[in-house]
Amino acid sequence: MDKAVKRPENVNLSLISYVCFTFIGYFIIGLSLSVLPVFINKSLGFSLVVAGLVISLQYVSTFFLRAYSGKMIDSKGPKPAVLYSMLGFSLTGIFLIAAYYLRFSPYLSLIFLIITRLFTGCAEGLVGASPINWAIMAVGEEHTAKIISYNGVASYGALAIGASLGIIIEHDYSLYGIGILSIIMGFAGFFYARTKANKTNLHTREVQSFWKVLRKVAPFGVSLALGGLGFASISTFITLYYNYFHWNNGALCLSVFGGLFVIGRLVFSNVIKNYGGIKVAIACLLVETVGLLIIAFGTGPDIALAGAGITGLGFSLIFPALGVVAISSVPASNQGSALAGYGLFIDLSLGVAGPLIGGVADIYGMIYIFPFSAGMVFIGLGLAYLLKRRSDLHIRNIH
Repeated sequence: MDKAVKRPENVNLSLISYVCFTFIGYFIIGLSLSVLPVFINKSLGFSLVVAGLVISLQYVSTFFLRAYSGKMIDSKGPKPAVLYSMLGFSLTGIFLIAAYYLRFSPYLSLIFLIITRLFTGCAEGLVGASPINWAIMAVGEEHTAKIISYNGVASYGALAIGASLGIIIEHDYSLYGIGILSIIMGFAGFFYARTKANKTNLHTREVQSFWKVLRKVAPFGVSLALGGLGFASISTFITLYYNYFHWNNGALCLSVFGGLFVIGRLVFSNVIKNYGGIKVAIACLLVETVGLLIIAFGTGPDIALAGAGITGLGFSLIFPALGVVAISSVPASNQGSALAGYGLFIDLSLGVAGPLIGGVADIYGMIYIFPFSAGMVFIGLGLAYLLKRRSDLHIRNIH
């Protein structure tokens, strides 16, 4: 490796040049994230459960593409996966435009929205672990925690920015404007990825099957999935929650959530290395639970806004904290599959969250979605604590 690349400032610039693909992908996802539930419920006239199901279809197709993406990364390198994902994101814009023009035929419009969400999920599945692995191969495994953290800043920061901008664009230019911007951003990412050299895995002697790798990372993934329900409840339902109480600026919660998420990743970037992934995950899940409870029992939009920020701060380090431990449990030759398998659980979380939380809202009322989400995150906290106890017991037995 070039000595210049080892300098911290050059490492940061190098890994940013890879995680920018994550930013592009999740920015496109975010553009329609706050708009589509309202469009499906208010403009097309379908229930909240249907709105949640349509949004969640993205994560179903993401789930099935993760395994394929992990195998592609381990065998062919991450560049092909990134290229295909950028093309996929461009296609989502085309189908979104079609859905908008067919809005006067609700069922036909819904069909095109379903196609849009499926293509979005395929594109997300391909880009999910690819930039992380590309950056690790480029700058070294010793920077794994930093790379995962930066990638998370790119993904959730992009979601927050995209969601807020999507509402502005939809107000002035409708879903047509969101579709056009999605097409442009997808093609921009595709042509930039073509300029970068591919990297391939040098470790090939200890390759394990994807499903064997998945079993090893599953305990950490389940804890991540439960923590992800807090993020999903805010990203999918906060605008409807604000509408229910006749509050203004529901999308601002997404921006505050994303802002505190980014701040948490940047300010506390070294705590995983200093204290260990499990301890950091436990602390973060506790903070996220508190944030969701503040939203649940808040009496006004300002209190809910504070709760969203605390939730974002808590959620900020859960993925890298558990991810570093999950990756260390498999051989280096399966790093791509480990990240893809670990990422499956956040997809599963976000995929289940739409109909699950939407069902809670339809059956029990909108006011119960955040107490429910807080309870799920707290269960994730309990699982993380059990993982820590198991790890401590294993260390004691060794010594």
